[in-house]
Amino acid sequence: MSKTQNFQNHTRLVRGWHFYTFALLLATLIGSFVNLYHAAPEVHYNAALISCITLVMGTFFWYIRAFALKAQDRAIRAEENFRHFILTGKPLPSGLRLSQIIALRFASDAELPALAERAVKEKLSNKQIKQAVQHWRPDYNRV
Repeated sequence: MSKTQNFQNHTRLVRGWHFYTFALLLATLIGSFVNLYHAAPEVHYNAALISCITLVMGTFFWYIRAFALKAQDRAIRAEENFRHFILTGKPLPSGLRLSQIIALRFASDAELPALAERAVKEKLSNKQIKQAVQHWRPDYNRV
């Protein structure tokens, strides 16, 4: 990465996936239903199949992303729990929500234990946790 990661620029969108694929899928979905609406009776079945296939593609688009994020979330939870254990000899506080743990991954080793405790006590949101990080620990792997 050429740019140092921080709170302002840590989100990452993949142009080919988030924009082009979504736009093409949306255009295909709209086109397939327009085609179904205007289809002659003798090709109505084919038009319905095209619409169904497009809906299946949309479902794939959604769940492929959801499943990948779920796997990344589980890995981050395990990594951060292990990192906290190495630093303190204790697992992460049990009151932390997954979104808080995911946000804590950006905290440096020096500030992780205190920020984890503060997140539980003050019920900080993931955005508040990220804004509280003084020494940003970049994560270039999550998309």
